[in-house]
Amino acid sequence: MLASFSAELFKIRKRTVFWLVGAVWMTLTLVFGYVFPYFSYNGNPTGPAFGGRAAAEQVLSQALPESLASSAIQGFPLFAGALAMLIGVLCAGGEYGWDTMKMLFTQGPRRLSVLGGKLAALLVLMLGIVVVTFVVDGAAAWLIAAVESRPMNWPSIGALARGVLSGWLIVGMWATAGLFLATMVRGTALAAGLGLVWALAVENLMRVFASVIGPVDVLQRFFPGTNAGALAAALGVTPQGQPGGTPGVTTAVSGTQAAIVLLAYVVLFAAASLFVVRQRDVT
Repeated sequence: MLASFSAELFKIRKRTVFWLVGAVWMTLTLVFGYVFPYFSYNGNPTGPAFGGRAAAEQVLSQALPESLASSAIQGFPLFAGALAMLIGVLCAGGEYGWDTMKMLFTQGPRRLSVLGGKLAALLVLMLGIVVVTFVVDGAAAWLIAAVESRPMNWPSIGALARGVLSGWLIVGMWATAGLFLATMVRGTALAAGLGLVWALAVENLMRVFASVIGPVDVLQRFFPGTNAGALAAALGVTPQGQPGGTPGVTTAVSGTQAAIVLLAYVVLFAAASLFVVRQRDVT
């Protein structure tokens, strides 16, 4: 499995598509986390009808160093989660189309070693992207604070560590979900389509009906997107529906339950992928 892990990391470094998705990820986190709040602050009316200066200051505070632990992961439950799922799909789906998996399973190491190395490499990749996200966002927060002559009040090491680990858990769950879908359908297009429809459409619709249908409310509390949003909310991200709220973020469940459910999903998706690969013939 170690050899498969090393080979998978090598393939990830050499595939342009992963660098492209990473560039899109960093661009979105900067635009929605820092560029829009900063320009909104500068163009925000400050009269009584608009909430006064306090409202403008609240907008700016989201882009200052003190809010880094929450600002860096505010997009993880939705857009970053969708990109993480796409990365998971690309890690496995393309190789089925190229018949690489067939050759590996028939001439290479054991199937579980191949997929185990792929899963480990995928989770390492997600951790690396999360860390880079915090570094990039930290640089943006420092720049805004310097331009606006604001104090550099950085979060504590513990708060940053919780933010990194929580972000890793969120996107790691979506990435393993993408890998599972690609393994199930042995391809990329259908797996990506199914995953994105679920993450961006189905769960949001279920949340709408959850307010009027009791059983749906109970069910959606165990959905992956709901728990990803709840974990982000537990770290200080403003929930959707509140002023300045972030889409996909919710307080439907506690942060503790969200972390447990997301970890269970990571284990479930990984185990299901391993089971499918072990039991199904590769043709």
